[in-house]
Amino acid sequence: MARAMRIWLVLAALACVALFAALWVGSSHIPAAEVIQLIFQRDDSAASEVIHRLRVPRAMAAFATGGLLALAGALMQVLLRNPLADPYILGLSGGSAVGALVAMILGLGSALIDIGAFAGALASMLVVFALANRDLAWLQAAGEVDASPRLLLTGVVLAAGWSAMVTLMLTIAPEAQLRGILFWLMGDLGGADAYGLALAALGVTVIILYPLGRELNVMLCGPVVAQSLGVPVPRLRRIVYFVASMATALAVTTAGTVGFVGLVVPHALRLVIGNDQRILLPACALAGGTLLVIADTLARSVIAPQQLPVGAITAALGVPTFMYLLFRSGGRR
Repeated sequence: MARAMRIWLVLAALACVALFAALWVGSSHIPAAEVIQLIFQRDDSAASEVIHRLRVPRAMAAFATGGLLALAGALMQVLLRNPLADPYILGLSGGSAVGALVAMILGLGSALIDIGAFAGALASMLVVFALANRDLAWLQAAGEVDASPRLLLTGVVLAAGWSAMVTLMLTIAPEAQLRGILFWLMGDLGGADAYGLALAALGVTVIILYPLGRELNVMLCGPVVAQSLGVPVPRLRRIVYFVASMATALAVTTAGTVGFVGLVVPHALRLVIGNDQRILLPACALAGGTLLVIADTLARSVIAPQQLPVGAITAALGVPTFMYLLFRSGGRR
């Protein structure tokens, strides 16, 4: 427990540094001392408005989104027993993209766009969940319990279908809306002014998952071994998939489709701190949030006052990082 606390404290300190940098760095220069003062004592100055109305909501939304994506990625990697799994592998991002694009093309407001994105992700989750339950029942009747390959295949096929629908909608969307749609598809925190729900969901998810850490560790040995050791595999599988799906849906609703966070963060932490889920899952929440805060700070400051989609930054950071980690782990094996 002492080792876990040290790891979490280090990651929490890094998160605080990243959040402070997000409040400090931007197109409007504000001295660091003034930022610290305004954090604790808000006033009517322009700098206070910039920090509290623009940078704080965006930084907190980025932290919540990154933490949810990293947690969902770690859970998917346990569920599928595949270190290359990520939150979008089961078609959740595709479903949310279709729901949001329908609302955008119809000219609906931002609130209805968020509702559409959440409804699309929820629909995708229900489809895969229903098919996985049916397949698991068939496999159990045949004396097997591992439905991971079928679950993965179902998600990949569904994701391909959603991708085709997104392409079709982009071809018929009005040109005036294409830029906003493309930014949303690549991940955009520019309009993320509501972060309370996502941040609360991140805390609740960590609290729910921590007591399941021991059972998740056993699940890594395979469903047959886990069931023989008394782990309720079907129930645990449903909980893991539901929590990961809802976390992904909330993340997509908050910031659009941001890639690589759920893939790179759990994999990198696993190489550094090990694969004990009791330590890894809270660490993923902290490290994923920190990574997306850093990426969003770069996205809005590299070519300020213009902004880049945060998904492009996470991809630029994630691809070389993952390749390095992959070659490093392969060399050790």
